[in-house]
Amino acid sequence: MPAPHRYATDAIVLSRFDYGEADRILTLLTPGSGKVRAIAKGIRRPTSRVGGSLEPFAELRLALAHGRTFDVVTQVEVIHPWLRLRDDLVSFGTASYMAELADRTQEERHATESVYVLLKRGYELLDAGMAPGRVARWFEMHLAQELGIRPEVDRCVECGRLLEVDERYRWVPLLGGVLCERCPGPPNGIAGLSLEALKLLKAYQRMDVEALAALRVRPEVEMEVEGAMRAFLAYTLDRSPKSLAFLDEVRAGERARSETRT
Repeated sequence: MPAPHRYATDAIVLSRFDYGEADRILTLLTPGSGKVRAIAKGIRRPTSRVGGSLEPFAELRLALAHGRTFDVVTQVEVIHPWLRLRDDLVSFGTASYMAELADRTQEERHATESVYVLLKRGYELLDAGMAPGRVARWFEMHLAQELGIRPEVDRCVECGRLLEVDERYRWVPLLGGVLCERCPGPPNGIAGLSLEALKLLKAYQRMDVEALAALRVRPEVEMEVEGAMRAFLAYTLDRSPKSLAFLDEVRAGERARSETRT
């Protein structure tokens, strides 16, 4: 049976760009159809009734019509605007980063409800004020699990031996996780990993978000885990997400302002 000409779906806007004089092309993440490309015609005109609704970082209810190249947005209803996460630049940059990860890891027209739910939950956490770095690491780890590439943090990725608390660890994105001190590993792409960072990586795999939010961790350990996950995803995805440059710039600005105040 052919697909119906019109349909309705929940959606989150992952990215958008202007098209022609008044239109906009959207990349949407939907629970039932996966990633969908759609066009919002006339949205940039001052008289558009949906111009202010089709924004990133909001959960929408859309009516669309199947098109030859792009589906066409015919109606928009905002379900969850998540306005608070837009007021903080670090939260905004983190939301952009998460959207880019979802965009780059999902195929068009391939149903991925679990990734949709994951992204939605991440935006809820940012909007509620959870530390953006914690949300990002939680999202990275669970997205990797959904993709079937979750890094190994319990056993050595080369010999399979259970890691012990009194040995030295090394992080090897090429092999997919932690290398024990007995295995040589590849000649390149190896970084040392502290016991505290290893424990935090395990926490991101096993703890729920409420427990993660309450963890007390030294900033140096947070940065070590962030670097490890960035290297892992950059290797897995073949390049680093572009949104990280903006996020790093915003965070550097906040650190500079904080140092000036003190």
